Amino acid sequence: MVSNARNISEERGRGVTELREVRLPAHLCEMAEKKFQQQFATLEELLNFVLRELTREEAIQADRAEQRLVEERLRELGYL
Repeated sequence: MVSNARNISEERGRGVTELREVRLPAHLCEMAEKKFQQQFATLEELLNFVLRELTREEAIQADRAEQRLVEERLRELGYL
């Protein structure tokens, strides 16, 4: 569950980033912290990485689909 009750602004190298609180089951957080403690210093770092990768993969898939449509259209028009 995402809580909008408290928004926090944080200065980063890229400007101000608005943060949101997320409520997760404690046992799930503890398991993730134990499993990934070597790769990520905090649970927040792990979740940031996972969300970035998930959204990046969706963007890559959308780009591929768009590229296929363009190529198909160019073939129909006789350019390919």
